[in-house]
Amino acid sequence: MTAATQRKEAALARAAQGDSSAFEEIVREHQAMVFAIAYHFLHDAARAEDVAQDVFLRLYQNLRALESPAHLMFWLRKVASRCCIDAVRKDPPDRQVSLDESPEPAQAAGAADPLLSRRLRRLVASLPEDSRMVIILRYQEELELAEIAEILEIPINTVKSRLQRSLAVLREKLAALLEMNAHETP
Repeated sequence: MTAATQRKEAALARAAQGDSSAFEEIVREHQAMVFAIAYHFLHDAARAEDVAQDVFLRLYQNLRALESPAHLMFWLRKVASRCCIDAVRKDPPDRQVSLDESPEPAQAAGAADPLLSRRLRRLVASLPEDSRMVIILRYQEELELAEIAEILEIPINTVKSRLQRSLAVLREKLAALLEMNAHETP
């Protein structure tokens, strides 16, 4: 067992016993991941912050049930996924948020086409929430199919079919967009 794993286990145990500084340590370590899941799903920073806050409130209420740092990560992803879907169901967005209006994360300039990236994010945002969450967990969180199935509590074959259908829809829409742009460009 590594020193980092021991430190995480100790923090989890202390937090379960009511140590607020240990809970703060856990929140600081995982807040970016929880916020990223919510933000990529909701495309609204304020709503993503609300979801993240709800996730950590639920974490505080359920600390004693968590057995290990790995269980904690699984639990946070699962609860974040459910809270995102619940947020959309309770309060559907009035309009699609333009990705041009959303702040871009700071990153080093690369050779990637930023216009294509924005279009792809917009296409992912247009997917139904169940399919969108599978795409986010697979490609943003880089989870294996079995992990996604466990988090979403669905059979692995359902994950596979949602992923396959979503990718096919994304390919089709992206091809149509690129073809449309090719005809518009003189």
